[in-house]
Amino acid sequence: MNETGCTRREVLRGLAWAGVAGLGLGARVPAYAAGGEAQQADRLHLLPPGADLLEALGKKLAAAPRRRDFKTVPMTLTDPDAWDDQAMQDVLHYPGNPKMVWHNTELGGPWLNLMRLTLNSQIWAFKHPNFLIASVTHSSAALALFDQVAWDKYNFAKLTKGKFKRNTFIDIPPAALADPANFQNPEGPFSKKATSITVLQKRGVVFLACHDGIWGLAAHLRKERQNPDKLSHGELAADLTNHLIPGVILTPDVVGELVELELAGFTYAHS
Repeated sequence: MNETGCTRREVLRGLAWAGVAGLGLGARVPAYAAGGEAQQADRLHLLPPGADLLEALGKKLAAAPRRRDFKTVPMTLTDPDAWDDQAMQDVLHYPGNPKMVWHNTELGGPWLNLMRLTLNSQIWAFKHPNFLIASVTHSSAALALFDQVAWDKYNFAKLTKGKFKRNTFIDIPPAALADPANFQNPEGPFSKKATSITVLQKRGVVFLACHDGIWGLAAHLRKERQNPDKLSHGELAADLTNHLIPGVILTPDVVGELVELELAGFTYAHS
């Protein structure tokens, strides 16, 4: 098993980050990705036949605004313009069924692989091509939602105690590029060897990021002097927000968002 897909790791908001030591099916590939990698991502067409509602949601989410030019942010968000409200509303009002929210907290846990397995069973065993997964991603798992620029600038590898040298969670494994028509292929795009955030996004999974968690991470980075630009708390939280990977939906607080998702009919699961 490689780092990319199958094993990932809780920091409960705020200063608990010290204990470590958030779609668009048409989402852009990160600007730092190599040209070849960008072309590979464009080749990924992994929605199953009959996933018309999921495809429509993907188009909505790809068009929904994502503000990533913050200079500073407050501790508690109150204005919908400060988070990805339109994208979140599109998810909450998704007309397809069934739909599930995964509460993922451990970077080194099995969360990505568990969502992959759930997708496979819902699509091919239970015949639900429009099945939607939302990943409520926080605590240490939230590190996977930041681009490599942020990983390098703030030395996130140190937060993982060196277990992850870079953000391998957004890689495109070679298995992801195999023929998607052969869904039984143990070396193909629906196998354990093709598990990553990028691949799951292409399969319709939406990843939600937590502003409160970002605020707490900023506090920890300042305390540990992992703040090369000597930013204020609000400025550092803003810079982190600006480096969320493409497609991620920023929410005021992902645990609070769980309530909204369950009210909207999402089934809860925790990894």
